[in-house]
Amino acid sequence: MQAVFETLFDIVYLSTVITLGYRMIRGGKDQKQYLLFGIMAVVLGCGDAFHLIPRAVALCTTGLESYPAALGIGKLVTSITMTVFYLLLYYVWRARYRITGRAGLTAGVWALSLSRILLCLAPQNRWTSADAPLSWGIYRNIPFALLGLLIVLLFYRSARRHGDRAFRFLWLAVLLSFAFYLPVVLFADALPPVGMLMIPKTCVYVWMVVMGFRAMKGEH
Repeated sequence: MQAVFETLFDIVYLSTVITLGYRMIRGGKDQKQYLLFGIMAVVLGCGDAFHLIPRAVALCTTGLESYPAALGIGKLVTSITMTVFYLLLYYVWRARYRITGRAGLTAGVWALSLSRILLCLAPQNRWTSADAPLSWGIYRNIPFALLGLLIVLLFYRSARRHGDRAFRFLWLAVLLSFAFYLPVVLFADALPPVGMLMIPKTCVYVWMVVMGFRAMKGEH
């Protein structure tokens, strides 16, 4: 039952975000914010596919324990593409609210993003191992959580200041995505049911992409 539900859920999720992302890329060529949002959505979907497709295959065949290498590499790719997702979202913020300058802020965003990616690439993560260390799961998510918090604050303040109804809840979506994600990092190995939080996390990402798509359609 789990295999059927997860597989169908993942197909709907990946199809939705990649399709909407492609449509935003095509429809937002003259508007930088929507072009970036579309690229962001496609990066999200393609990156998650590296993890979700092997997981679906594993669930439908001999089980997750039979595919540690494929699942581990998928998690690595997803970790990097999620970082790129939020880096692009920062530039969506700059384009949407016509932010200029702020070199220190941009440097900080890049520093957090590169730190996260470098920590993900460290061999100590042992991505392909069935007993990857929790400590490195925490290390690599510290700059990621700080990046997410920064994005939350930027969109919260700017949306309120500009009365931006289309993106008024984007900050909340980012906040919820981390609220669902971090407990999985910390507790899923000891308490497997906590892993179910990835379902609402995924729904939140769909919500974010839909926000961008609806904003583009509304402005057009």
